[in-house]
Amino acid sequence: MLKKLFQSFRSPLRRAPHPRSTPEVLGSHQHSLRRAEISRNAVIVVERLQKAGYQAYTVGGCVRDLLLNLRPKDFDVATNATPEQVRAEFRNARVIGRRFKLAHVQFGREIIEVATFRAHHPQGEEEEDSNQASRNESGRILRDNVYGTLEDDAQRRDFTINALYYDPSSERILDYAHGVHDIRNRLIRLIGTPEQRYQEDPVRMLRAVRFAAKLDFEIEKHSAAPIRRLAPMLREIPSARLFDEILKLFLGGKAEQTFELLLEYDLFAPLFPASAAALERDPEYTGRLFRQALANTDARIHQGKPVTPAFLFAALLWPALPARAALLQERGMPPIPAMQEAAHGLILEQCQRTAVPKRFTIPIREIWDMQERLPRRHGKRADLLLENPRFRAGYDFLLLRESAGEQTDGLGDWWTDYQDASDSQRRTMIRELSSKDEQGSGQRRRRGGSRRRRGPRSDNTPGSTNE
Repeated sequence: MLKKLFQSFRSPLRRAPHPRSTPEVLGSHQHSLRRAEISRNAVIVVERLQKAGYQAYTVGGCVRDLLLNLRPKDFDVATNATPEQVRAEFRNARVIGRRFKLAHVQFGREIIEVATFRAHHPQGEEEEDSNQASRNESGRILRDNVYGTLEDDAQRRDFTINALYYDPSSERILDYAHGVHDIRNRLIRLIGTPEQRYQEDPVRMLRAVRFAAKLDFEIEKHSAAPIRRLAPMLREIPSARLFDEILKLFLGGKAEQTFELLLEYDLFAPLFPASAAALERDPEYTGRLFRQALANTDARIHQGKPVTPAFLFAALLWPALPARAALLQERGMPPIPAMQEAAHGLILEQCQRTAVPKRFTIPIREIWDMQERLPRRHGKRADLLLENPRFRAGYDFLLLRESAGEQTDGLGDWWTDYQDASDSQRRTMIRELSSKDEQGSGQRRRRGGSRRRRGPRSDNTPGSTNE
């Protein structure tokens, strides 16, 4: 009864029939994609399903990327066989997922993901089977296992450039949504009514930005129009899913460009509320730090070097930390405990929005803690810091802070020289450091002043105290 009541309140837009179309069929002479470019294992899956009497095609990103002369990350297959029927055809297959059931066919390290053709959810007064499909009151899809035809599947896909089906046997492309046209015109265009499609899954807004950055495309104006208004809907998305989306956004080699688009469409604040507030308070420093961190991430990815989400999250959250620590100091907490307590609270808040796993939150805290320890170089401390497994990440983070404009009295250069110095040179550097401190102390005594330890700065320019 309640379900029918909610359905009666649905807008006319949601009750509108979904358009159907016949595909444009492109023969092998009309496109550049060739069977040899498709994963051999994907071809095996497609042809075995076809031989068993099912429809099957490679679909989506692999077709799109090959048409753009890009190397696909993976190869997906779409079929009218159900996940259980796929599993019956392949001994190396397993069915996964509840919200969106799929079959994974494993060939050594390569997994071919096989999805059954999906149809639109029942609309209007039609009854929904909650085991197959369900939505919340705002229209977001909670379960999506309504199977349909190839035509249904094409109309249900998010963007036109992802609704391309390639048959390796005939080398034909089936284009239901003018996706080839949009590839040629470098456009990201939603299939269907943009507002409704974003309401069904707000993560599509992030996907639009990700594809625009990755492919250097424009988001088509009608598809872009509702994004700023609907951006707050991202708060409804489970935090674990948002964390996964953030990794896709920032670890694809186009992090800096992605960040600019997130800002343009008001999508950054729902993902990083404290960071967005820090950016608003001090756009010059915070913007430099963010952009430099993201540019460094892109450079490492392009060079084939490893990257860790811990360093990236440490950078994106850092500008929000000093003001919080300063507030705790004003309440009487000593500087170091204040910084530690502020760090704990900030990470806890971020985890509620994006479920950062513990294997990353611990290194984030350690990178920040290292910023407090790096200025303390007297005696054996410098050598002990060099042996710390987090030294390199802490040192790199120090250089990042300096590149954003923080003043550290040459601390980054000192540590750079110290790492390359011989044992005797290192002892000399420590003695010179002690001598410099004694001279500074003498000058303060002659002026009648006393040396006070400073805590984290509260002017949104975070930094460690040089001691």
